[in-house]
Amino acid sequence: MTTKTTILIVDDDAALGEWLAAELTDEHREIIVSTTAEAAWPRVEADEVDIVLTDVHLGGADGLALCERISTHRPGIPVVVITAFGSLETAISAIRVGAYDFITKPFEIERMQMVIDRAIEHRRLTEELSRLKSRSSPVEGRGRMVGDSPSMQSLYSLIDRLSRNSATVLVTGESGTGKELVAKALHTQSDRASRPFIALNCAAMPESLLESELFGHTKGAFTGADKTREGLLAQADGGTLFLDEIGELPPGLQAKLLRVIQERKVRPVGGAREIPFDVRLISATHRDLIADVEAGKFREDLYYRLNVVHLSVPPLRERGSDILMLAHHFLSRYADRYGVNVEGISRPAAERLRAYAWPGNVRELENCIERAVALAMHDQIMVEDLPEAVQAGQRSTASARTSSAPALFEGLPPMAEVERRYIQHVLEHVEGHKSKAASILGLDRKTLYRKLNQYAQAETPL
Repeated sequence: MTTKTTILIVDDDAALGEWLAAELTDEHREIIVSTTAEAAWPRVEADEVDIVLTDVHLGGADGLALCERISTHRPGIPVVVITAFGSLETAISAIRVGAYDFITKPFEIERMQMVIDRAIEHRRLTEELSRLKSRSSPVEGRGRMVGDSPSMQSLYSLIDRLSRNSATVLVTGESGTGKELVAKALHTQSDRASRPFIALNCAAMPESLLESELFGHTKGAFTGADKTREGLLAQADGGTLFLDEIGELPPGLQAKLLRVIQERKVRPVGGAREIPFDVRLISATHRDLIADVEAGKFREDLYYRLNVVHLSVPPLRERGSDILMLAHHFLSRYADRYGVNVEGISRPAAERLRAYAWPGNVRELENCIERAVALAMHDQIMVEDLPEAVQAGQRSTASARTSSAPALFEGLPPMAEVERRYIQHVLEHVEGHKSKAASILGLDRKTLYRKLNQYAQAETPL
């Protein structure tokens, strides 16, 4: 899609078409008006439009026929059908021939604006899914980091610049955002890449063991020290030491680490001499260290020693299209691992993934996709394969701004209810014969059974 969204209005009432064009035009939209389906089709065929808005009745032509033609030959273009008030049969027919949505006359322009906004988002998401599915592998940033959102591109740029030196770096970000991947990228792009990268979680062990782990110890330095052991600072000599959860470092060790950083020498526990080392130090935390400094929980002088350069890793909810890029990346990984034929993500499932707030960030998304792949019954991840919280569509702040459509249409039930009623009608017509119903509906039996189970679980009688 271009920067501007091109909307084609097809209505044999020229005055209504021009009025709609005037109401819908803004700096982000270009409106084209056509009074016949025949005149409209060349623009659709040439892929010159992003959305089609058509009346059902077009004088000598049928708006539903145009909708079906677009659905067949240009399925990526959403079609919104305008139908008479209360005409449930027409609404069902519109859905059957591939309409994205419908709106009833008379309508308020605000309602039309919301429907158009949803159609724009639908088109964007459809194109994104198609683009991601066509890739043989995800576009990756640095190391194992995946994403090309503006916030990640900015992060990659900083990593590139920092790879030219050995400045001490503090990486901050919420839990699960991938702070260790940032540290590894800084290491692998630097001239230290051939030397060790060693990571230590400061929250994973008590203070006494943590000091020995960092600085090493001599034989007999404490009970159980039956041999001399080199500390991680010495082991990482020439390379990189990554201290994760640095905000959990006990106060006593904070003072010792500060001295080690200043002197660039380490004395093992129980040792008599100091050993010089050459290590790039990268630390990470999800805590607000400034607040901890002000509360007296973290040394101010150590904070400034660690925070020579600050890198902030954005939360997943602020990374936009990266959510689906990461989802496809994890899908490919776990489909290969489990040996299952799951190749994509359905559009409704993708919408739920985009809408969810992801409090656990990338780590939670990976867990979600692994679970979905393990449970998948189709060649795509469906909504029912996702965890309940994601299915519920808990919206992130960014997603909420892009979709504000109400749950109900004026005068008509939502599309899911229209579908449910139509399935009920077909089942009644074939006296409950599910195979015949599936054939009439154009569904495979598994899909029909899945829908019936969903209705039953929602305690919606058929």
